Amino acid sequence: MVRENEIRENEVQITPPEPTDAGLTFIGRISTPWTSRMETPRQGRHDGPLCRIEIYEPWVPALKGVENFERLEILYWLHQSRRDLVLQSPASNGKIHGTFSLRSPVRPNPIGTSIVKLEGVDGHVLLVRGLDCLDGTPLIDLKPDRTLFKPIAPPQPGDFQTDENLPCA
Repeated sequence: MVRENEIRENEVQITPPEPTDAGLTFIGRISTPWTSRMETPRQGRHDGPLCRIEIYEPWVPALKGVENFERLEILYWLHQSRRDLVLQSPASNGKIHGTFSLRSPVRPNPIGTSIVKLEGVDGHVLLVRGLDCLDGTPLIDLKPDRTLFKPIAPPQPGDFQTDENLPCA
């Protein structure tokens, strides 16, 4: 078994540039059964354990209508992930993959995303299945699953553009 923060054979570590503030505000906190990356699932399952997403004030009113969706896309900050690998060997077999070709939590900007099954809303808490993050993970944002969402705003010209009706560059 690979230990946390171990560099595997053929992995490439870099010294990342100093971060610049993107102005993120954590809007909540995620509660899951997992306290170690070594026990966290690689991918969330819609029949997995029930998890809680707590929304902080003043964002609670933004939950209005979320109960109308069966699935949500959850974006979260992988706060315990390293940020310095450009090549990774997830199978620990020496075969390497570029970070951007993986869903690994090790990323320059450790943003995780999951499509979860919404089981219920209890005030400022969402009950969901399908997460794959550590207990206490900061919440960045949540949205209806795009495959279920139909735009409410009136159409705009870009909604109808395809390669065929765009001028050549």
